[in-house]
Amino acid sequence: MRQILVCVFCFVFSFSFSQDKTHTSYVDVNYFRGNIALHNNEILHLIKGHPEGVILAWNKKTYGFQDWEQRFNYPDYGVSLTYQNMKNDVLGNNIALYAHYNFYFLKRHLMFRIGQGLSYNTNPYDIDTNFKNVAFGSTFGSSTYVMLNYKKERIIDRFGLQAGFSLVHYSNANVKSPNNGTNSITFNLGVTYNLDDTDIEYQYTLDKQADRDFSEPLKYNLVFRSGINESDVVGSGQYAMYVISAYADKRINKSSAFQLGTDVFFSNFLKELIYYQSVAFPNKGLSGDEDHKRIGVFAGHELFINKTSLITQLGYYVYYPFDFEGRTYFRIGLKRYISKKWFGSLTLKSHGAKAEGVEFGLGIRL
Repeated sequence: MRQILVCVFCFVFSFSFSQDKTHTSYVDVNYFRGNIALHNNEILHLIKGHPEGVILAWNKKTYGFQDWEQRFNYPDYGVSLTYQNMKNDVLGNNIALYAHYNFYFLKRHLMFRIGQGLSYNTNPYDIDTNFKNVAFGSTFGSSTYVMLNYKKERIIDRFGLQAGFSLVHYSNANVKSPNNGTNSITFNLGVTYNLDDTDIEYQYTLDKQADRDFSEPLKYNLVFRSGINESDVVGSGQYAMYVISAYADKRINKSSAFQLGTDVFFSNFLKELIYYQSVAFPNKGLSGDEDHKRIGVFAGHELFINKTSLITQLGYYVYYPFDFEGRTYFRIGLKRYISKKWFGSLTLKSHGAKAEGVEFGLGIRL
């Protein structure tokens, strides 16, 4: 843990000494304490005590020198590190590293942060030594956290205060079972420290009317996605999944586009699950030869933030030969435009609150 903190501080200060005149930066440290939410009865035996931890973050301020910064009310972006003591020897402790954005409201006193990253668990599930840990089936996983803080900077010289609430989620997105995950609802109290003497004046050059009037003709997207996952049957094995998506999108302004398209899913873990259920549960009437492929149609939205965008999609299986977690599905994640046409993506596909897998994608928009 000490080496990680040293690396983060070196990263922070190397950035603070190499800034240009269009940004400043600050660090904040937040202590949090709260409760693990009972989102699944299978983790009831794991909820003990009040988990607590620390969130350390480096933030780069924007002042509107690029249009997207003005469009989103001058957000911050940066990296953050969390350490959480789960207050349970079975669960172990979690360390996670994130990329995050801060968005501001109420004259910049209310800050909403969302971070996505990778987590490390110190005591994951083991069939022999830690079979009670049905929350974390692997050492490494994914983590998301959101924070809503009231903040006041530069109360005393460069120091400020902030306080609010955070939700911290850990899981491995069904890369390996078990994967019930945890959601911690916490109160946090923190200190901010500006790394620069003064802030920069905000720019107000954006033509908001031109932003609202902007549109594009229909664009056509083709995406190939892949990843690995496992069914809820512990020890059933990890298998590759492949998804081919084709959709059209219509951009209605600089920030938003609506989508309509189709997905074809080749989820190889379902082959094993179909065979397993045909043998273990003969009363279900499965032959074991049912098709594991699925086809869905979806509608979605894309929120453009600089070269990165947030996508949200709601889908329905029109070809559904094997019943698995219901006919509706969700996808949420990030796209990063490599050029005007090519993009990469990182998305989570789920059925309600039940994750099916993380998808790494490469696509083209024409």
